[in-house]
Amino acid sequence: MSQSDSVSASISPQSGSPAKGSPEEGSLEGRSSGGRSVTRPLEHTPRPHPTADEVEAAWSDPKLANRLYHDWEAQTYDDKWSISFDERCIAYARDRFVAVAGAGGWPYPTALEVGCGTGFFSLNLKQAGVIDQVHVTDLSPGMVEASKENARRLGFEIEGRVADAERLPYDDGTFDLVVGHAVLHHIPDVENAFTEMLRVLKPGGRFVICGEPTRYGDFVARRLSRATWWLSTRVTQLPFLRDRWARPREELDESSRAAALEAVVDLHTFDPDTLARTAIRAGAVDVSTTTEELTAAWFGWPVRTFEHAVNPDRLGLRWATFAYRTWLMLSALDRALAAIVPDELYYNVSITGRRPATAT
Repeated sequence: MSQSDSVSASISPQSGSPAKGSPEEGSLEGRSSGGRSVTRPLEHTPRPHPTADEVEAAWSDPKLANRLYHDWEAQTYDDKWSISFDERCIAYARDRFVAVAGAGGWPYPTALEVGCGTGFFSLNLKQAGVIDQVHVTDLSPGMVEASKENARRLGFEIEGRVADAERLPYDDGTFDLVVGHAVLHHIPDVENAFTEMLRVLKPGGRFVICGEPTRYGDFVARRLSRATWWLSTRVTQLPFLRDRWARPREELDESSRAAALEAVVDLHTFDPDTLARTAIRAGAVDVSTTTEELTAAWFGWPVRTFEHAVNPDRLGLRWATFAYRTWLMLSALDRALAAIVPDELYYNVSITGRRPATAT
């Protein structure tokens, strides 16, 4: 699932300056075994319409697939996944953060979001008072630009860089906090990504990654979504429903093309305990996980798929209110069930940990 898939399915309802010593935007700094810096240029121009050759190449190159898919989606992502920067999503981002990391230490002076997408997580956390200065990175130039534009609309500026989460272009010990939302499952080498997050954190700094799909949760969500898509697109083609309820064929075809790339960019699902051990191997301490959304995900994924499959003009405020309130009710039920339901059955897993305060 993509950057904000988990929030979108469920909620269907700053200033920043370059880090000291970091390389220029558009480059990626790495270190050889001898300590010598190596700079590799990154593609920095959004490509909203990938060519057939690029799509073909993406099937065997998940990083290229991620860039193409998220560039393709950048301008419509917020509408597609019901992402907003009002109290609804501010509360969602804050509550997800608190659920795994608590409410202490706010505001974090400097924060980096990896795999930022359109800025959903970091910009809403800033508005919630969790973080102060925001920096964002993404492999997709289109998503970096979308995040920066969303920040401008909210009345502040952020610093954004096109960067690979496995090789972050910042000096050691730059940030107080690293955050991400539904990003780890896109990264080929998750342990290496944790290593990089820990490297750019100050000693004692925290990372918080929320909204990652669990193995069981993803299995159920995908099958519910496929069944809903199959049924909705066929029922709305019936003669007495087609004119009012069917989405235009070209829009359905566009969704299918995007879904083809999405099958390449979604690389992992997670078991909470295994994910925690991965972070510990990377060097993290004080690691903990939490899971959320059981019945809320069973409801949310079909709802969002239905919304994509039908004419959106037929769905108004009453539908959105019903969907959002039902999700809230089911989320409360899921929290009550947490005492008796195994955590690996829930849809979302979030993880937090720290860079050791002193060298070991």
